[in-house]
Amino acid sequence: MRNQQATKLIFELSRPGRRAACLPELEPMVANAGTALGQEYLAEDDLPLPELAEPDVVRHFTNLSTLNMSVDSHFYPLGSCTMKYNPKRNERLAGLPGLIDVHPLQPSESIQGLLSVLHGLQSMLGEISGLPAVSLQPAAGAHGELTALMVAAAYFRDLGQQRPVVLTADSAHGTNPASAVMAGFQTKTVLSNSDGLVDMDDLLAKLDQRTAVFMLTNPNTLGLFDHQICQITQAVHDVGGLVYLDGANMNAILGISRPGDFGADLMHFNPHKTFSGPHGGGGPGAGPICVRDFLEPYLPTPAIVLNPDTKQYEFQSDRPLSIGRVRSFFGNTGVLLRAYCYIRTHGPEGLRRVSEDAVLSANYLLSKVKHFLHIPHGDRCMHEFVASAAGLKKQHGISAMDLAKRILDFGFHAPTVYFPLVVDEAVMIEPTETESKDTLDAFAAALFRITEEDQELLHDAPHSTRISRPDDVAAARKPQLRWISAEDPMER
Repeated sequence: MRNQQATKLIFELSRPGRRAACLPELEPMVANAGTALGQEYLAEDDLPLPELAEPDVVRHFTNLSTLNMSVDSHFYPLGSCTMKYNPKRNERLAGLPGLIDVHPLQPSESIQGLLSVLHGLQSMLGEISGLPAVSLQPAAGAHGELTALMVAAAYFRDLGQQRPVVLTADSAHGTNPASAVMAGFQTKTVLSNSDGLVDMDDLLAKLDQRTAVFMLTNPNTLGLFDHQICQITQAVHDVGGLVYLDGANMNAILGISRPGDFGADLMHFNPHKTFSGPHGGGGPGAGPICVRDFLEPYLPTPAIVLNPDTKQYEFQSDRPLSIGRVRSFFGNTGVLLRAYCYIRTHGPEGLRRVSEDAVLSANYLLSKVKHFLHIPHGDRCMHEFVASAAGLKKQHGISAMDLAKRILDFGFHAPTVYFPLVVDEAVMIEPTETESKDTLDAFAAALFRITEEDQELLHDAPHSTRISRPDDVAAARKPQLRWISAEDPMER
């Protein structure tokens, strides 16, 4: 009964005259807004909002939530996204009154506690990355990419150099070339070799004096650490270019390897992946960037700095080479505070243990599934690995999509499928460091059972969800973006 109720739209539950709140009468000034604004700007009729009592509203959205999978309720092996469980204590700490009850327009002397935390986070991210200059402003990982590329563009512009090209690895996240284009660059793709690593011959052929930045992820999207990384960064530096590291996979190398040490010049962190923060649902997010000291003058302003004379934390805006603001105030502090709490809780040794456990979990799961799923790039990985269902599809008609849909019936979220594009019928799995051996064993057993099931059963999966397989093509070509009343049959 609960799920049946949850499948109804809130408009369908509406009954005229029901209220979840009683609002006071409008003040005369507001009530007469038409006089000041002009009648043409006022709605002729009341908004067609749903009318429900408070219990009905609460039950509707609570019931809807039971139809969803989440990290708190299910194993979420979503490759390349590090959908790990994060301790609830970080939520409580980030919500302390002294941190959350702050107005962004308060003078800096009245928010010294918050600024000291953010300044401390900058220092910790600089140490973890090996890149000392940090900006917390960017609001997401892709926004961090864009911001870093704007910094690179400002740097080369200041040098008087024309470098219009950004190189991106073919296994990179799609945001890499998109961010480069938004920052005003042209893009070229660097191919992978047969081992799934950067093809050095292709890279060297495309590197020249027009190259501004080479963007890559290391460990890469196949879950492999590129052992050529120092050779790669040296080659880029030899032509005067910069190396940008997509920090999406930092969960594999915390406390073990620092991007600055192997030659990266700029990078972003995804706090929701590497540290602690809400993940998914459209935000809010954060994507702090770390750069080498010679790029610091170009970072966004205002910067949070410690005044050595007054020993007070201040906002510093007097940076003439800065690219300016990229985010209101000082970024999404709620997410940044959770990252700060996560890092302080673990400490240096704990962060290293996080990555060691993530790599151990991924390799354990790989060892369980490689007997029935082909692993194109070896039997060792970092924090994630990419299997291929191409053999299953050819021999038994079982596609990566079939695996992903059917695994939902076993109480697991689906892994990433059909990405990266360099692997046919890709099944990308990242177990993270927080899952138990029992969970990993159960997931591997479920995958194996699926590979032996009847094709028709798989093609119709999932069978336990309210909606099985929507028509993805029709949904993309003819999206229904608003609710249409049953009284409007012509519009339907």
